[in-house]
Amino acid sequence: MTTHAVPAARAVPAAHAVDLGTLLRQHEVEQFYSYESALLDAHQYEEWVGLFTEDTHYFMPLRRTMTRRQLHLEFTKPGEMAYFDEDKQFLRTRAKKFATGTSWAEDPPSRTRHLITNVRVTEDSGDELVVQSNFLLYRTRLKSDTDQWVGRREDTLRRTENGLAIAKRFVYLDQTVLQSGNLSNFF
Repeated sequence: MTTHAVPAARAVPAAHAVDLGTLLRQHEVEQFYSYESALLDAHQYEEWVGLFTEDTHYFMPLRRTMTRRQLHLEFTKPGEMAYFDEDKQFLRTRAKKFATGTSWAEDPPSRTRHLITNVRVTEDSGDELVVQSNFLLYRTRLKSDTDQWVGRREDTLRRTENGLAIAKRFVYLDQTVLQSGNLSNFF
């Protein structure tokens, strides 16, 4: 019978050490994203818009295929062409339109599933958190239409009297060409 040596336990590098405050903050952010996803998947768009600050910026740039030397130009910048470049009032208007049933792209409504993963708090100033996450948005509509979007989000979450709120969301798709018939959903 051959025995295999078990490697000695390695200490966690100090840069990755976690204290209770860090764990609680991570849990708070992940619970916020779970709640947000549940609102979107239940078509509660007006409540979802309520998760944003009044001065929010919701931005999804175009992605272009570039050489390694030009990777800094891969995504368009705010003020340039984008799928979405919106403030809270625009988000509110889109949400209200979906609620009326007059939005042809969402009547009958899509069935969606928002999966958020790899949530990382990269900055914490006390009042605001910078959070990066990955997402998969699956949508099916009518009898056989399906779409998937994959990418990452960079959010600024602000602490308010009502809890966390989204002060900024930049959505970066992995796709450069969208195969979907429309982009009538929220990320």
